[in-house]
Amino acid sequence: MGRVTARRRASHVSADHTTERPETLVVEEPLEIRLNGTPLTVTMRTPGSDVELAQGFLLTEGVIGSRDDVLTVRYCRGADDNGVNTYNVLDVTLAAAVPMPDVDVRRNFYTTSSCGICGKASLDAVATISRYAPGDDPTAVSTDILTAMPAQLRAGQKVFASTGGLHGAALFTADGTLLTLREDIGRHNAVDKVIGWALEQGRIPLSGTVLLVSGRASFELTQKAVMAGIPIMAAVSAPSSLAVDLASQSGLTLVAFLRGDSMNIYSRPDRITH
Repeated sequence: MGRVTARRRASHVSADHTTERPETLVVEEPLEIRLNGTPLTVTMRTPGSDVELAQGFLLTEGVIGSRDDVLTVRYCRGADDNGVNTYNVLDVTLAAAVPMPDVDVRRNFYTTSSCGICGKASLDAVATISRYAPGDDPTAVSTDILTAMPAQLRAGQKVFASTGGLHGAALFTADGTLLTLREDIGRHNAVDKVIGWALEQGRIPLSGTVLLVSGRASFELTQKAVMAGIPIMAAVSAPSSLAVDLASQSGLTLVAFLRGDSMNIYSRPDRITH
């Protein structure tokens, strides 16, 4: 709907001269997600795959568990000063049997500003609402396949190549087949878009898969993997202590510093083979 890149002028300064030139930047715009017409949360995102983003967010927050829990997802009127629809307001209508989140949960969505379950500040909160914890998943992946994944992720990040300003998330099978890849200015949004794609494809829980993220492994991203039933999550950068704690508690294999032919494995190393 909206553009994912925009042109702005910038002064490029080096040791011996200054040059003014146009630069390609990633677009950042707010997306308001409404639930049954009620405002739920606002996230700053790169336009595109908004329906996937909304559904992935709702699944990883425990509001829905499958595509059958959603009746419709549609853009609402959200006009700019010229009366043009901005496509920045999305309304999700739940199936009749699916309850609305209670008031305290909805308030948490607002105050955390799309920070996800990290606003609940509790490992126990994930364990309480998770339907698909991956602890019993027997999936295994070889180190050769795992170390080849970052190059596939980078090769698929077309907008990152032109802007340098986007996070990427990719979903693979255990044999290294790329299932889907999404980019977004928010790393949490990129993961929600991937999980939303899986929801649309009827692949939840995501047994037998590997989630690769382009940045660090935070608690927030780890909880999203757990909520979607992903058994293995890998990051090219560092993990946080809480991410490791959650992975260990939930049975998720957490790999970080996945660079070149090396990696660190922080939990469930039995799923990584040589």
